[in-house]
Amino acid sequence: MDLHEQLKDIKTQFRLAMNGAVSQSMREKGLVYKLNFGVELPRIKQIAARYEKNHDLAQALWKEDIRECKILAALLQPVETFYPEIADIWVESIRNIEIAELTSMNLFCHLPYAPAKSLQWMADEREYFQVCGFLTAARLLMQKGDLDERAENELLDQSVAAFLSGSYHVRNAAAAVIRRFMQHSEEHAFRMCRRVEQMKDSASADEQLLYSLVKEEAGEIG
Repeated sequence: MDLHEQLKDIKTQFRLAMNGAVSQSMREKGLVYKLNFGVELPRIKQIAARYEKNHDLAQALWKEDIRECKILAALLQPVETFYPEIADIWVESIRNIEIAELTSMNLFCHLPYAPAKSLQWMADEREYFQVCGFLTAARLLMQKGDLDERAENELLDQSVAAFLSGSYHVRNAAAAVIRRFMQHSEEHAFRMCRRVEQMKDSASADEQLLYSLVKEEAGEIG
């Protein structure tokens, strides 16, 4: 089966699994796609399992402005041929939080250059570059838990700054990093508490919100 036939076959499977109610619900929640079949994630993973990882197929799927194709692309893309410049191109085309979350989880966090790339994306001024940077870092913290001291300091600096000044999605992604960092160990939780302790009585609502987040997470750990 050539590439064109594979794409046609995959789209047919998506149409057969179409769920209009899910698609409508997503639109109401602001998840807008050119085409959205409303196929549930477990079903998309079942379809992915029928194919071997394939660079050309994944790249072709990503170029389709279809929700399910983009999700499947991240599942079928081999990490060995997903070079850093391609990663940047993919992030540049991300337009909503669902694709950012799923691509970070299914592909970005598995890349050999993920730690450096996530920090680079965090420092970018574009919203979804920042979102993918923080979401990928949060996944890396789940996988490994520890970083070298310099990387940890940079990660925390970026996360705090983004939480205090970022957009809604950037703030949530940065909060995920802060939580994952604190959950790793009591030492990490203590470091984060020390970092925000002066924000307790701050005149800034954002700083008080960050203080509350850290305090709540520290309480759950304790």
